[in-house]
Amino acid sequence: MSVCGTARVVATDTGLTELHGEGPLALRRTRAAAARDMKVTVVGAMAAPLGGDRLAIDVDVRDGARLIVDSAAATIALPGRTAQPAHYDVRLRVGPDATLWWLPEPVVSADASHLVMHTRVDLAAGARLVLREEQVLGRHGEPPGTLVSRLTVRLAGRPLLDQELAFGPGAPGGWDSAAVLGGHRSVGQLLLVSPRLADHPVDTRVLGETATITPLAGPGALATVLALDALTLRSQLDEVFSTEPCARHLAPAGTRS
Repeated sequence: MSVCGTARVVATDTGLTELHGEGPLALRRTRAAAARDMKVTVVGAMAAPLGGDRLAIDVDVRDGARLIVDSAAATIALPGRTAQPAHYDVRLRVGPDATLWWLPEPVVSADASHLVMHTRVDLAAGARLVLREEQVLGRHGEPPGTLVSRLTVRLAGRPLLDQELAFGPGAPGGWDSAAVLGGHRSVGQLLLVSPRLADHPVDTRVLGETATITPLAGPGALATVLALDALTLRSQLDEVFSTEPCARHLAPAGTRS
């Protein structure tokens, strides 16, 4: 039996005005390091997503609000009783002079699973965003399932970033070749958007053997990392916050990630 679940968060400059979760998606208010920031943690209330499940999260950060969203544990995509893929849709809206840190734990693609994710982000002019995505291809010692992940970002109504990643047996051939993953099983990226980057864009450069940072055609930057495991991946993404000037001013108070 497939499961449907939807969660919604609305943050304003006076506080959280809506916090609703259902099915596998439970939401909890948690404490942020800085009093001016709000924080919400997504807690998995049951095993999900399984084949055929449909999950959705909607986050609306309104003018002047500052919100951190993280998760209590990794999201593990598992096979279900149906051959249909699971769908996980995320919709993020950030208003003028508002800030969103979207920092979930990794998505793990277990053997024989099939997950299709689409994250849509709509940013107003003057919005700030830190978005971290991490994909782990297979649990320890097992091959990955099929994972398709698309990220679509619009700033002031104009496209800023639109990319799709596909891994596993259902993906086009060559996804694990030396030209793509080269045997790595953890993939991550950190998207940074801030008005400050309009005047001080980043330079395209290599951050490590399998990590780069590039400017976007707008006030943003994208760091991309490949790693052999999830721990190394997180460590390398954390380094972006600790070493890159474009990221340090966006790091949540009291945290590195």
